[in-house]
Amino acid sequence: MKPTIAELEKIARTLRLNIITMIGVGQKGHLGGSCSLAEIVTALYFYKMDHDPQNPQWEDRDRFLLSKGHAALVQYAALAEFGYFPKKEIEKVKCLDAMLQGHPDMQTTPGIEANTGSLGQGLSIAAGMAAGLRLDGKKSKVYCIVGDGEIAEGQIWEAALAASYYQLDNLVAILDKNGLQATGPIKDRYDTNPLAEKWKAFGWHVTEVDGHKLQEIIKALDDMDKIKGQPKMIIASTVKGRGVAFAEHVAAFHNGQLTEEQFEQACAGLL
Repeated sequence: MKPTIAELEKIARTLRLNIITMIGVGQKGHLGGSCSLAEIVTALYFYKMDHDPQNPQWEDRDRFLLSKGHAALVQYAALAEFGYFPKKEIEKVKCLDAMLQGHPDMQTTPGIEANTGSLGQGLSIAAGMAAGLRLDGKKSKVYCIVGDGEIAEGQIWEAALAASYYQLDNLVAILDKNGLQATGPIKDRYDTNPLAEKWKAFGWHVTEVDGHKLQEIIKALDDMDKIKGQPKMIIASTVKGRGVAFAEHVAAFHNGQLTEEQFEQACAGLL
């Protein structure tokens, strides 16, 4: 039975609280781009995708790749809540020999499909997986999240062309349009707009949603199942640092430290 919107909203808050817990006090962590994805990742793991924490390598599973791998904390938060590993592991992020490192690592973390974080590469991997699944006659889908700063990488557009040429309609990309990268607004650094027009020109089916409204995200994901012969792109408008009031729209929290006071304030706002 699918969870309700209210239940999914509660999960998204829990994911954000897990993210803050993983960052802790006095050490750097990618708060901004992880929190902007909480609703999207919630919709994927807890509503849309077919997957099994007891059998992470199940052949018929849907695949999820986080191309903007520096936001791994949100994926770890979801995997922990879904039971891929004991939740106590989130207290040891980036520790020596820990299961959860700064970027996704398929060798150490159950549920990770590819090592990502070298920006621009994830969509190529996702397209390759989608092509392989089709060749194998599988009905599984591949979901890939990219960032609006990341798409300045040329490899993204090579993958976009290839996915369109091969009509990979089992590939769904989601673009985290939060408008900020590490050093400030994207429009002032390397403006990747207009986004919808570019992806349509590359042969993708495109829809746009509010990336914090679960009802819109879920509808878009379900609607994508009906589109045949094209790869699909969901452009999700989000707020960097969403859910942590002092971090929203602040580039410094792309990869920033929390004071003890900020940590307690963030946790209190998410409980």
